[in-house]
Amino acid sequence: MSIQENYNDIKSQLPSGVQLVAVSKTHPVSAIQEVYDLGQKVFGENKVQEVTEKYPLLPKDIQWHLIGHLQTNKVKYIAGFIDTIQSVDSEKLIREIDKEAGKNSRTINVLLQVKIAAEESKFGLEISEAKDLFEQYLSGEFQNIKITGLMGMATFTEDQDQIKKEFLTLKNLFDELNQLKKLETLSMGMSDDFPLAIECGANSIRVGSAIFGKRDYSQ
Repeated sequence: MSIQENYNDIKSQLPSGVQLVAVSKTHPVSAIQEVYDLGQKVFGENKVQEVTEKYPLLPKDIQWHLIGHLQTNKVKYIAGFIDTIQSVDSEKLIREIDKEAGKNSRTINVLLQVKIAAEESKFGLEISEAKDLFEQYLSGEFQNIKITGLMGMATFTEDQDQIKKEFLTLKNLFDELNQLKKLETLSMGMSDDFPLAIECGANSIRVGSAIFGKRDYSQ
C-alpha cells in the first residue's frame, strides 16, 4: 500500500482521544511532508542529528517528539524547538533538559520512560526511580519542564500475555501518579502491538514502519 493508504488505515483503527506519533526516523523529508499534508502534525525521531537536520526543512507547526535514547550532551541541540522528549530515563537527563529549556525560555514537555520490558537492552527508569522523580517534580524541583506522562516499550516477543502484562504494569503506575497530579499521556505501543496497547490504556502510540514502510538504515 502507499503511504497515504497506510496512514489512513492506521487512523481508521484509532479510537477518539488516542494520539498518533508518526515515527519518521530514517525516512526522507518528502515522506514526512506527504504525511503532514494528510493532516498529521506529530512526528517522532530517534536521533538528535536527524531531527535537527529535518526541522528546518519542514513546516514549523510540526510537534517533534524525541523518542530515542538521549544523551545529556545532545539536549542543547534540540531544546529550542522540541515539543516533547519521551525518553527521559535518568535524573541527570531531566536536570539537563530543565537547564536547557530555561536557557531557551521554554517549557519542554517530557515523559518518564519506564523500563517495563524483560530485555536488558531496553532503557528506562525503574518504577521506584520514576516515582522519586515525579515527587521531585511535584515539589517544584524542575521549573522549565512539564511531566505530561509516561512512556514504555514492551519486550520484543510473540507472547501476547507477556506484552499485555508489561503494558498493564505501566498503566497501573500511570494511574497511581495520576492521583497525585493529572497526567495527559500514556505512550505505549508501536506498529506491531499498538492495538493491544490501546486495549491496555494507551492514549498515545508510536507508529513508523506501518505508515512509512520498512526503514532504510543505510542512509
